[in-house]
Amino acid sequence: MNFIRKILFPIVPIYFVVTWFRNYFYDIGIFKSKSYNFPIICVGNLSVGGTGKSPMIEYLIRLLKGKYKVATLSRGYKRNTKGFCIADENASAEKIGDEPFQFHQKFKDIIVSVDGNRQNGIAQLKQLQNVPEIILLDDAFQHRKVKAGLNILLTAFDKLYVDDFVLPTGNLRESKIGAKRAQIIVVTKCPDDLNESKRKEIITKLKPLSLQKVFFSTIKYSETVYGYQLSEPLINLQKERFTLVTGIANPKPLLNFLKKSGYNFEHLNFKDHHNFTESELKLLNTKPLILTTEKDYMRLKDNIAKERLFYLPIEMQIFSNEKFDNLVNEYVIPI
Repeated sequence: MNFIRKILFPIVPIYFVVTWFRNYFYDIGIFKSKSYNFPIICVGNLSVGGTGKSPMIEYLIRLLKGKYKVATLSRGYKRNTKGFCIADENASAEKIGDEPFQFHQKFKDIIVSVDGNRQNGIAQLKQLQNVPEIILLDDAFQHRKVKAGLNILLTAFDKLYVDDFVLPTGNLRESKIGAKRAQIIVVTKCPDDLNESKRKEIITKLKPLSLQKVFFSTIKYSETVYGYQLSEPLINLQKERFTLVTGIANPKPLLNFLKKSGYNFEHLNFKDHHNFTESELKLLNTKPLILTTEKDYMRLKDNIAKERLFYLPIEMQIFSNEKFDNLVNEYVIPI
């Protein structure tokens, strides 16, 4: 907690009260939430970022797309367009946002859409000729104008929401009380060897409601890095020093993985969803070899020499994944 956040602590009770009343008014019906008669799955968190929402959305896409017509709906953070947009052959990170563009690049057989107004986005999707059967809402836990049928709340292993404060001193968008709206809680970015005793300890701290299910997940890093029409084994990067460029909320797990694996690199760290300036791109173009995240690659690929730029894909692995998959499938089955 830095100095500025500490001196802003007196504002915390004000922020808490405002967000508490907002949620209370939704709970009692003064503020209206819209329900739908088809499956809508919301993935979100209580904190400002870094919990692994994109890997979870991709996990759900892989789980569902072979059986159903799937659409994702994001707000399209930091895009230069407004209103409802669907990813097409002219899509870019600038037009729809880096994470939706990542979904579009990886999953050509789903609908990827963005709209800051989730109600309008859903209405637009339902008017399509190829109507989606399932809509995945990305980062919409606080968007209470839409009442999703299944809410999946994420919290990072090393930054559990129960150990945090609301903004501006902490990182919570709303009080930890908001966790009660979730049907599923997933603790993300766990160590691979997380034992049963530690899992029970975390569940005790989270104090889930009787109907809430808690799962644990970890990050699986690809053994291959990818570039423009290029790929090579990650281990080949051990032969030379490279520059790691990250513009994500929490690069710590990636740093730990690369350091533990013995890679030699410098790290250039930028804020989440960073729009690179001309001077920054000029600097990056002087680097002989750059490794970045998949999300950052979507913003850099048209501005860095293609032969020098690679990204390292990740996937979410859920412990007891069959139980998790069954819960999602049981929710979806009524369609």
